[in-house]
Amino acid sequence: MTMDELFFFDGKPEELGLYETLLARIAALGEFSVLIHKTQISLKNRRVFACVSMLRVLPKKLLPPRFIVLTLGLPYPLDSPRIAAKTEAQPGHWTHHIVLSGAEELDAELLDWLRQAYEFGNRTKPGAGKAY
Repeated sequence: MTMDELFFFDGKPEELGLYETLLARIAALGEFSVLIHKTQISLKNRRVFACVSMLRVLPKKLLPPRFIVLTLGLPYPLDSPRIAAKTEAQPGHWTHHIVLSGAEELDAELLDWLRQAYEFGNRTKPGAGKAY
């Protein structure tokens, strides 16, 4: 854990713990780099495949008191009530925002979506989306 990551979660120990658990699960996918920005942390292999933020993707009354938002890039839209928001950022590249408030939400379904995002980010040609 870098100082920049610790600073990003300053005063938010529960969110930091969830982020650390998420990173440990993502590490099983392969190599990636962590880029710290002012409002998000980007996870990148050849391209950014996921981001972590505390973006309010739902009305405040619908958000849990402590949460992080996991944003995934995939070549198709996911159809799940777990997806708080999604948009086709560019043709063949869908951005999905998922609100996470506990480690129990890092389940097999979410890890499969992460794997698919990791593979999509690692593709050799930017437009070369493949159906999963």
